Amino acid sequence: MQKRKLGKSGLEVSALGFGCMNVSYAYGPALDKKHAISLIRAAFDLGITFFDTAEVYGPFTNEETVGEALAPFRDKVVIATKFGFEFKGNIRGLNSRPEHIREVVEASLKRLRTDRIDLLYQHRIDPNVPIEDVAGAVKDLIKEGKVKHFGLSEAGPKTIRRAYAVQPVTAVQNEYSLWSRDPEKAVLQTCEELGIGFVPWSPLGQGYLTGKVDSSTTFNPNSDLRYGFPRFTPEAIKANRPIVDLLNDIAKRKNATPAQIELAWLLAQKPWIVPIPGTTKLEHLKENLGALDVVLTSEDLREIQTRLSKITVQGARSSEALLALSDDMS
Repeated sequence: MQKRKLGKSGLEVSALGFGCMNVSYAYGPALDKKHAISLIRAAFDLGITFFDTAEVYGPFTNEETVGEALAPFRDKVVIATKFGFEFKGNIRGLNSRPEHIREVVEASLKRLRTDRIDLLYQHRIDPNVPIEDVAGAVKDLIKEGKVKHFGLSEAGPKTIRRAYAVQPVTAVQNEYSLWSRDPEKAVLQTCEELGIGFVPWSPLGQGYLTGKVDSSTTFNPNSDLRYGFPRFTPEAIKANRPIVDLLNDIAKRKNATPAQIELAWLLAQKPWIVPIPGTTKLEHLKENLGALDVVLTSEDLREIQTRLSKITVQGARSSEALLALSDDMS
């Protein structure tokens, strides 16, 4: 397994991580726990050492599953989780107050069956709590040994800099793929300048960039977030097909799949980028890892860039409510 370091922190992880969210939540029915644990352990057996979860996934059940799955080889893996939400019945709101961060960490440690969290992200920026207070709270937890590294998710460059001034940031986790390129505005440049690793979430465009979604695909309104995403209406799915055609064309030349080309493209952007594709199927996990064997030449990358510049992506990347939780990326 190829390894990468998340910026100058020196935190070394497998070049591809595993986004564990899908086994419990978001893009279809949850797997039964036994199957989910088996899949996570298979990822480890295949060389993955970087596993991503969050208290909000489930909520709570994903951390429990990840904790049980990874317990036998805890010291050989890097576990990332996230805080930043608060649950009152069925209502979910933001809460990054320092006292709440500490409560979440204590609960996450129990669910994850561990004595430390390797990488702790703020899941979404809380406009009611200065980022300096958030970074300070995590800094205290790092001093106590309960947390090893600090991360931010869906954060923009100004927030990243303010947080970094209080506690060095090891990784930023924002959505990034061929059809979601907001990080290229300023976030990637900020990460490079400060020596921060970058972790693309949804690196396969919530499944669209695998080429397995078409205008006849349906999404369950009760178990699939994509049901409410503008980019997943039948019209948008059809309109965005040129991106999949581009991936297919390169894939045929490379004897690869569209998913492998997409992941290889991300890996080729910077040596400190570590995508975390998620899946519920072992064959897709193995397919994703095949991206590490794909070599995109400078000519391939130029072709992708040239063709992509002529494509306008249709539809917002997420629902209006979820997008409102993302930071200013400019």
